[in-house]
Amino acid sequence: MLLQHIATIVSAAGESGHEELAPIIAPPFVVGAVMFAVLLVMLFITLSYSNLGKRHEAVEEHADPHRQHPNKHDHGQGH
Repeated sequence: MLLQHIATIVSAAGESGHEELAPIIAPPFVVGAVMFAVLLVMLFITLSYSNLGKRHEAVEEHADPHRQHPNKHDHGQGH
């Protein structure tokens, strides 16, 4: 029963005639190439930040009692 309804809807949509495609600003391969280039630029920008964590050795954060929201996870070692 459901398949008959689906088949009816599909056949009715196919017989509705030729639908005009929406206009685009450039040929499809140009749009795809521009999107690919933009994503590649974003990839290289992202990869350029990958060395920020390797500039120097990590330093333990000291417990500052004057902070507005002090670290409550130091288990009293900072006092």
